Amino acid sequence: MMKAVLLSGFGGAEVMTIGEAAIPTPAENQVLIKVMATSVNRPDLVQREGKYPPPPGDSEILGLEVSGIIQELGPGVTGWQKGERVISLVGGGGYAEYAVAYSDHLMRLPESMSFEEGACVCESYITAFLNVFMIGEFRDKQSAILHGGGGGVNTAAIQLCKALAPASRLIVTASPEKMERVGELGADFLINFRETPDFTEVVKEFTAKKGVDLILDHVGAKYLAPNMNSLAYKGKLVVIGVTSGIKAELNLALMMVKRQQIIGSVLRSRPVSEKGEIVAEFTRRALPRFADRTIVPIIERIFPLEQVVEAHRMMEEDKHFGKIVLRIAE
Repeated sequence: MMKAVLLSGFGGAEVMTIGEAAIPTPAENQVLIKVMATSVNRPDLVQREGKYPPPPGDSEILGLEVSGIIQELGPGVTGWQKGERVISLVGGGGYAEYAVAYSDHLMRLPESMSFEEGACVCESYITAFLNVFMIGEFRDKQSAILHGGGGGVNTAAIQLCKALAPASRLIVTASPEKMERVGELGADFLINFRETPDFTEVVKEFTAKKGVDLILDHVGAKYLAPNMNSLAYKGKLVVIGVTSGIKAELNLALMMVKRQQIIGSVLRSRPVSEKGEIVAEFTRRALPRFADRTIVPIIERIFPLEQVVEAHRMMEEDKHFGKIVLRIAE
């Protein structure tokens, strides 16, 4: 048996307790990982509330990424050895002492990184990389709007853009409490979203009326109109969340004339093979920038697993900047 975070039901943070669960057995092309650290991600909160079930076959234990040591190789696994330090996406199960992961979802944890730093990489940075660079096809010297201030995906996107497209220009919306740190991270232009909910005119002014090439948005309905008005000719809006709602009016004529694209995207429910391809591209293009410390994950606080309730409440209060980490083992 292993220590794990269990749910007594669906609801607030108080439904989480520390208990025991069976150690999972790695299936074909899977490995068993002794989890040293994981992180808290927004989907964990939604799953805890009963609104985001894991994909079929994945663990119902919370946690979408792990950092740890390979403990056991499942049937058919090649290219990996017991004892290797790894990080990985998981469909669930990160809030526990052991978790299983597909071997093609693994990345070797660079020696320059701690397990706690490694726990920050897979969910936020791969999400940002997938949507900005693979789907959004963002290139150097282009411009983008990144919504979400100091959250994990947003801070990851800023760091990745500055590392992989250093001449890009980034507009970032943030709360007034986080604007200074967002600016220090590399944003070229900051918008206080509380004072400027419709950012169309300030974006036009910053871009000399051209608009931006890409928008990464987790807000949804409330931002659809200003997003589309802020996009350049052939610009792309990539929607990864709908925190403000799911329904809004769209000016189809504007979208047609400007040949704009709206793309919806999720990571967790993609097929295993597709996630493997994404991890491979991230490993090739982005992971070396972590190894040489060009990109250093931003950690707000590290909690022991026993304080998972406090960790979730910190995320709910939205006062964190970067990632909230859970340390499973020393």
